[in-house]
Amino acid sequence: MDIKINQHSVVVFDLDDTLYNEIEYLKSAYSYIAKHLDTENWKSLYTIMLSIYRSKENVFNFLAEEYDVEIHSLIELYRNHNPEIELFDDVLDIINSIKVNKGKLGIITDGRVKTQSAKLKALGIENLFDKIIISEALGTEKPNEANYKAIETLLIGSDYFYIADNIKKDFVTPNALGWTTIGLVDNGLNIHSNAYKHSTKAYMPEHFILSYKELKIY
Repeated sequence: MDIKINQHSVVVFDLDDTLYNEIEYLKSAYSYIAKHLDTENWKSLYTIMLSIYRSKENVFNFLAEEYDVEIHSLIELYRNHNPEIELFDDVLDIINSIKVNKGKLGIITDGRVKTQSAKLKALGIENLFDKIIISEALGTEKPNEANYKAIETLLIGSDYFYIADNIKKDFVTPNALGWTTIGLVDNGLNIHSNAYKHSTKAYMPEHFILSYKELKIY
């Protein structure tokens, strides 16, 4: 897919499962918690935690019972650890190409400011964007129009693009606002797995890409 970018273009990204796989954040948090609870045997505990998660059981309930720890403290460890995560291939090339062509860059992501900011820092991209909208700071979550209107107010342009993954909430509003929407196809590891429930035209992106290799910025 070819995208022409100039000084009037604003390219906005989602974060989780769009710039990296969110399951990697979960794995990073689980390993951190396992090391905190059982330093010597953390790998076996980590394995059990992943198995419980894949079985759709509550990992924190298991840990609370086995290690006599409060669930709220486990949640704090999960949310506040420094994650070990990596960008998808070619993301930096796309970002740099947008910058070279004078386009503006934004992020719209749901979540807590501290958690989402830690992810951006771990990925090494926190300073590459002109504006970052995090739902907790704004007080509304996608698909609320306010999240997208905030970008339109802060990053003035004539052509807006939104690259994201979650059909349930990412595209319906920018579609209505006249943005160009691009969906990154689930690589089989995405956290959200109920896209089929929202497969009407209003919720679907205009375009799909399998990877960032399919995007050509000029």
